Amino acid sequence: MVLSRRSSAGRRSLFNLPRPVWLLGWVSLATDAASEAIYPVLPFFLTQVLGAGAVSLGVVEGAAEAANSLLKIASGRAADRSRSKRPLVFAGYAISSFVRPLIALAQTWSHVFAIRLLDRVGKGIRGAPRDAMLAGWTTGSTRGKVYGFHRAMDHTGAVVGPLLATVFLYYYPGEYRTLFALTIIPGAIAVLLILLVREDRTAPLPAPDASHGHLAPGPAGEPLPRNLKRFFGVLTIFTLGNSTDAFLLLKLTEVAGSARFIPLMWAGLHVVKAALSVVGGAWSDRIGRRAVIVIGWLVYAAVYAGFAIADALVPLLVCFFAYGIYFGFAEGTEKALVADLAPPSRRGFAFGVHNAVLGLGSLAASVMFGVLWTAFGPEIAFGAGAALALIASALLFVVV
Repeated sequence: MVLSRRSSAGRRSLFNLPRPVWLLGWVSLATDAASEAIYPVLPFFLTQVLGAGAVSLGVVEGAAEAANSLLKIASGRAADRSRSKRPLVFAGYAISSFVRPLIALAQTWSHVFAIRLLDRVGKGIRGAPRDAMLAGWTTGSTRGKVYGFHRAMDHTGAVVGPLLATVFLYYYPGEYRTLFALTIIPGAIAVLLILLVREDRTAPLPAPDASHGHLAPGPAGEPLPRNLKRFFGVLTIFTLGNSTDAFLLLKLTEVAGSARFIPLMWAGLHVVKAALSVVGGAWSDRIGRRAVIVIGWLVYAAVYAGFAIADALVPLLVCFFAYGIYFGFAEGTEKALVADLAPPSRRGFAFGVHNAVLGLGSLAASVMFGVLWTAFGPEIAFGAGAALALIASALLFVVV
């Protein structure tokens, strides 16, 4: 009976989230349905159809994420200075939604590079303002849950998109370009949904919460707290081993022998992500952010170690699906920790820095991973990522 009451209370709490939180969740679901219908087959399309190599794959994905993340600093600053963040969010989603389908026209890997860059520019414009908007509808006791819910909706879209891609490729094998072009439909739906989000520009800032290190509002332009800078430093170490997931997909494709069912595997990964994102975020509200983040990072290290030593499809799939545990525990919780530590007047900028660390680290990690893969093989490349994750996990408790 006690468990039943707790379960019912959890469901009521989830469904009682503010309407704008739900709407932004649906926006992310539709956007990821479009993006993730393309992403799992993109490594195969680049390497087998367009003739790109492992280093080129690392450059395409790493540079795209770096551009995305650097822009988040500027868009975060702009969001802090504006009473309305929705125009930036709308512009970012619109750019991505209408540029992404142009991959259908690509003839060389450099064409894909340019399109992916523009796609990530859109993500860079919208990311920090959207995360700052979400913070305005949270309290210290719900912050992890809200960001976890948003990640769960994002990952649900990443289940829907690959499933639809799998069905499409089953009936129309090899029609990658048509699949890419059709992603304009969910992208347009996402853009229209943003128009339904209403900002409360007069809402008071959340009250400080000493239990999670929340800081009182401060003047715009004040420096970020020392503890937040330390977290960014540790995150940088972790991110240097966090290369693009395209390399995981590339190894799975090589072992599976074709890309036909790779979107289905990618959808399965996002089922795990979606199932655990709210759990991980809500858990961090109760036991603290660091412990939950470290659990996620340790799982990441184990997954990369598994990809370093496994050469059969079944153990690789086990590791691949376990990879979703890392996302469920770390992604939303990292954002909640940034919101905890940043002054409310600087949250947009703080989220921009957070995403810049992730993006620039991803660029360096992806290029380094591609070089290691080419020179020494995937075993060394995956092993290096696992080692850096272990180092960062230890430092998080020591430094922050």
